[in-house]
Amino acid sequence: MVYLDNAATTFPKPEMVYSSMDKANRELAVNAGRGSYKLARKASELISDTKQRLRDLIHADISTSVVFSPSITIALNQVINGLNFSKNSIVYVSPYEHNAVARTVHKASEKNGFQVKHLPLDEGYEIDIDKLKYEFSKEKPAVVICTHVSNVTGYILPVEEIFKEAKKYNAICILDSAQSMGLVQIDVRNLDVDIVAFAGHKTLYGPFGIGGFINVSGVKLQDFISGGTGSDSLNLDMPNHPEGKYEAASFNIVAVAGLNAALQDVDLENGYKKEKELTDYLIARLRKVKGVKLFLPKNLDRHIGIVSFVVTGMESDDVGTILDEDYDIAVRTGYHCAPYIHDYIGDKKNFGTVRVGIGQFNTKDDIEVLIDAMQEIV
Repeated sequence: MVYLDNAATTFPKPEMVYSSMDKANRELAVNAGRGSYKLARKASELISDTKQRLRDLIHADISTSVVFSPSITIALNQVINGLNFSKNSIVYVSPYEHNAVARTVHKASEKNGFQVKHLPLDEGYEIDIDKLKYEFSKEKPAVVICTHVSNVTGYILPVEEIFKEAKKYNAICILDSAQSMGLVQIDVRNLDVDIVAFAGHKTLYGPFGIGGFINVSGVKLQDFISGGTGSDSLNLDMPNHPEGKYEAASFNIVAVAGLNAALQDVDLENGYKKEKELTDYLIARLRKVKGVKLFLPKNLDRHIGIVSFVVTGMESDDVGTILDEDYDIAVRTGYHCAPYIHDYIGDKKNFGTVRVGIGQFNTKDDIEVLIDAMQEIV
C-alpha cells in the first residue's frame, strides 16, 4: 500500500516509538502519580521528561505548564470550555479550523451567547492581514483561535502576524498545532501565543491516545473535566495545580512512552526540508494531469505536506475508492472535518476534495505511483 493519508495520522511511526511502547506496556504500565512504589515513580518521571521535551521543542520556559489529555480534541474542549466568556465577547477563528475547534466554539457560543467571526481571506485563500486589522479595530477580539497548518490545503497560516494584531486588543490567542508541531518551527519566545494545543499522533509521529495543551502564558482556565488525580482525594474540587487541575483519570503511560520516543526523533530542519521537497514535487506533477484542480495558497513558501484537489466531473469519494481498490493507494476524501473552508474553495459540487497527506516515510516513488494512477483515472 502507498499510504498518503498522513494528515489524518502519520503512519508508520519511527521504530523506536513501537519498541518504547512495547517495553512500557510490559515493564511500566502502572498508574503514575498514584503509588508510593518505585515503578509508579518511574512512570511519573517519564511523564515529567516527556513534558520537558515538549517545552524544549517550542522553546517554552521550564515553569510552563503542560497538560496531557487523550487527544487534541479533548484538550481543545478543555481550553475553550475553560475560558470565561461574556455575551459581549467576540471570538475569531480562521476559516481553516477543524471541528475540534469549530464545533466546540459553536457549542460554547450557544451556551454563552458570544459572537463567532472568521478571519478574512483574500482571493488566494490566504489570510488578509489588512482586512483583519480593520475587522479587529471595528469589532475587538476577546479570543483568537487559529490552526497553524490547514488540514485541507496545507496552507501555513501567518499566525505570527495574526496573534500580534490580536494582542493589541489583549485577546487570548490559541494555536492548534495538530498539523505543525514537529514539522514547522514553533518558537513561543517570538510568538504572541497563550496556549498551544498539540496532537501526539500527527506530525509528532507519536501514537494515538496522547495529546494536550501547553499553557504558555498561564491563562486561568476553569476545569471542564473532573475526576481522580491521585492527590487531595478527600476534596470534591479539582486540585488547584496548573497541570493536575486538568488531568483527571489515569495517564496513558504507554502512549506517553511512545510520544517520548517520538520527541527524541524530531528533526525540524531536515524533516521540513524533506516534506517540502516532496510536496513541491507532487504539486508540479499534479499540475500536469488534465482535469485536476488544485487548492493551493498563492505563496507556496507558506505551504507544506497537504495537497487537496478535485477531478472535473467526478465525486471525490469515487476517486478515492478507485485509488484504493485499483491501485492500493490510501488518500482521504470529503470535507476533512473542516466545515468552513469549503464555502471558500468551492468544492461542494465534488462532495469535498481528494486530500494527499505526505509524511516523512514517503518517497518520490510514492508520488509517481499516484500520478500514474491519476493519469489513468482522468
